[in-house]
Amino acid sequence: MNHSEKIGTSNNHDKTQTTEITVSAYYKVHPEDRQIFIDAVIPEMIAANQLEGCIYYAFSQDLADENTFHLLEGWKDKEAYERHENSETFLKALSIVVKNVRIIDREGVRYDVSKIHIDDPRGKV
Repeated sequence: MNHSEKIGTSNNHDKTQTTEITVSAYYKVHPEDRQIFIDAVIPEMIAANQLEGCIYYAFSQDLADENTFHLLEGWKDKEAYERHENSETFLKALSIVVKNVRIIDREGVRYDVSKIHIDDPRGKV
């Protein structure tokens, strides 16, 4: 089974749903640890997408740098976000990454969202 078959849940995102919590992060990992990182986050991504209150949870590999990964999370409310942060699958993935992956650079930002706007710039062209 290839990765696209494993992560079919990522096609079900509806980013028009209201999210109170949004997280945007990136991780640049050591090239030798890239597969460990991927293998740790795929099961977590699948599990997170099935949690109550998860609007979307997606890791993607950077198109310009295969050792950089972007994370985008959207949660219905703070309770859903906290459930995820304390879930067994999140803590397992976090433990694997912290203990086995050399993170060269990382940044994460959590946004408490008060209002969302649908963005569609196609009308400009």
